[in-house]
Amino acid sequence: MGATTTGRVTVFSRAGCVQCNATYRALDDYGVDYRIVDVDELREGAAEELRALGFTRLPVVKVPGTSAWSGFRPDLIAEIDAETVNV
Repeated sequence: MGATTTGRVTVFSRAGCVQCNATYRALDDYGVDYRIVDVDELREGAAEELRALGFTRLPVVKVPGTSAWSGFRPDLIAEIDAETVNV
């Protein structure tokens, strides 16, 4: 379990982000596979696009079938059905 290149849950993050690291640990604890997208390695302007969508902090977590959220949200991570997203 943990970070993969194909996880259906996507975590947009940045190196050194404390809330991002806490999110990874919580996802690991719940057995959720996820992929990490470093916003600094994306094409120019990607971080601005996330801000334009209303996200003002990292991580931004996208889970299929639900709304995306930002920041460390253990309450929402606990609601992820690992069997559904780890396909």
